[in-house]
Parts: sequence; structure tokens; C-alpha cells
Amino acid sequence: MPAGRSACVKLRVPDEAAGERLDRFLASLPEVGSRSVAERLLEAQAVMVDGKPIAKSRKLVGGEEVEFEPPELHQVAELIPESMDLRIAYEDDDLVVVDKPAGLVVHPAPGHATGTLVHGLLEHDVAGGDADRPGIVHRLDRDTSGLMVVARSEEAHSRLQKLVRGHELDRHYVALVVGRPRSRSGRIEAPIGRDRRDALRHSLDTDTPREAVTHFEVRELLPRHSLLDVRLETGRTHQIRVHLAAIDLPVAGDPVYGRPRELELDRQFLHAGRLSFPHPFRDERVDVESPLPPDLTAALARARSET
Repeated sequence: MPAGRSACVKLRVPDEAAGERLDRFLASLPEVGSRSVAERLLEAQAVMVDGKPIAKSRKLVGGEEVEFEPPELHQVAELIPESMDLRIAYEDDDLVVVDKPAGLVVHPAPGHATGTLVHGLLEHDVAGGDADRPGIVHRLDRDTSGLMVVARSEEAHSRLQKLVRGHELDRHYVALVVGRPRSRSGRIEAPIGRDRRDALRHSLDTDTPREAVTHFEVRELLPRHSLLDVRLETGRTHQIRVHLAAIDLPVAGDPVYGRPRELELDRQFLHAGRLSFPHPFRDERVDVESPLPPDLTAALARARSET
């Protein structure tokens, strides 16, 4: 973030703010005004502390120089519903479970002001949370397909977020990786954040580490690949792709962390195939599955036929 830009707010952290978390300090500023806006600024890496980004939970010591772009620079155009052929796997008065196709960005962001999943879901009365991403509780990467739960009210959004924080949103993915695990199942616990050298990547080599835990189990061993069932305990950006690459099991087709064009894939072989959670309002459990899409089914057939 270039210094001296007129659009930026620059201030010194007062001594009385020592010990306060960065996100809470930002939310207290009149230029920010709320925790949700502070979260958006930090997620967009629009906040620098002494010239570099730090984790939102980092406690301030007082005297740091904080510089950020005002929130209005990150506002998006008014959301207008767009007609999309979306598969709704489950819905009731409180929530929707959508089967997101690969290639679809979840919510508006720089370069994606229209044509996102949110725009298509507006016709399904989603609501709650931030105004520019109504109903969104968790996300999938653009080129990851599969199941997402979306809220239909502010109360539903709040309760679903509580399930996420309590690790009660059971998210299972199907991943095809290059190589074979050393064991039939495993647990990967390694903090993840933006890579120190490449802001477009996330990695274990980071100045902003956040707790990340991934579980995996072998479904099928193939000649050069392994089909895994992967369960998220936390939900960091690119978590599965980063964690599997870190144990030398790169996701097939992954252009960033894995093996691009592996098995003729145009994207990473990663599919959110099952979503299970206690209903936020009823004494029942929502349990939804999604079959592998055609491109992944074809790639899996090619992997099985290799010698």
C-alpha cells in the first residue's frame, strides 16, 4: 500500500489500546464503525501495521502506525439478482444448501462485481450477514465444486456461524492427489496464512498464521494417485490444497499448489461432496450429498486406467 495516498487513513495506535486485538481496535474507529467492516478490510489486506499485514487477532502494543484504505473503497455495486441454473440440494424456510459448480466465484470481489453465486442465490431469498455477501456462512474456492449452506435470515446466519465456530458443520471433500499417503488416515495440523513472498498464495510460511486442521482417509489407492475423503475441522483459505501439498500429496489439476493439467483436468480435483450439520432451528440433522461432477468423474476414470 503506497504511503501518502490521499485515500488512506494513517494513525498511531494510542498507548491505552495496548493489549487490544487489531480487529477490535479497527472496529472502534469512526472510519470503520463495525466488526464486519473491519473483517472485510483485513481479509482484503487493506490494513498495514508498521508497513506490513498482521493477523487480525494480533494484540497491539501501542505506538504502531496503522494505515488502511477507507471502507467505501471496498463497497461493491448494488446487488441485482441474476438468473442461474443452480442445483438446490436442500432448502427450507431457514436455509438453502446449494451445489456450487466449478468456475463460479462465491461473492462479489474486485474483478467479480457480477455473475457470482450470491447474485444467483438472491432469487432464493438468501439473507443475513454482510450486505455484499448475504447469507454466506462459509465459502468454496472458485474452482472447487460442491455443497454450501446459505442462510435465509439474520438469525439463521448467526446460528449457522455459531455452528461453524463450534466445528459442528461437518464438511467432507473428495480429493484426488498425486502419490500415496504414508498411512490410511491422518490429521494435518499446521497454521496457514498469506505466503511471505507471494500474496496470491497461502502457505505455512507466513507472517499471519491461523490455526488450521485437516483430516483425511484413503478411499481408493490407484496406480499413481490416491482418492481421499478429506474433512475440514477449520476452514482457512485454500486449506485442503495447502495442507495436502505440504505432505507431498498435491491435488491433481491444482494450478497453484499441485499438478496443473494432470489427467487433462482444467481445475483442481476437489469436490465438497457431503455436508452435515444440526439444523439451527429444529431438532433434526441436515445431511446432504453431491455426486462427482462429470469432469472429475472422467479424470478419476483416467487415473484408474493408468498402468
